[in-house]
Amino acid sequence: MLVLLGTPVLAQTARQQEVRAKSMHVMPFSMDATMHVFKTTSAGGVMTVRVRDGDAQQVALVRSHLRKEAAAFARGDYSDPMTIHGTAMPGIDGLRKAGGRIAIGYAEIPSGARITFISADAQVVAALHRWFAAQVSDHGHDAMMQRM
Repeated sequence: MLVLLGTPVLAQTARQQEVRAKSMHVMPFSMDATMHVFKTTSAGGVMTVRVRDGDAQQVALVRSHLRKEAAAFARGDYSDPMTIHGTAMPGIDGLRKAGGRIAIGYAEIPSGARITFISADAQVVAALHRWFAAQVSDHGHDAMMQRM
């Protein structure tokens, strides 16, 4: 474990370091200032990005990015996550091919924004859960999973 200015930081794997570096080219907000929270539900899940200290500029960047991503996901476009995590990311093919079998919504929260995924199709929900788990693994200490 590393300690930066009195705050413990868990060492990252080579994969997590690679993903973090790629994230900086796709996501306009600071990874250091934010936390990705993935919550699975029986009908899909919720991806939330929160700004740790509530910095207004970072909140605006998170909201702008997640709004854009929600619109892309609704079209079946997962190119940004594939740029970061690779084209063979678990669950990504199932989501790209989900079409009208998944509803995607965007909402602002006080410290950031969230994207909600809802599907009645068990295969789509399973693909989403695999995708969430892969993101949490790849993002290391920048992400966390919450289960139903």
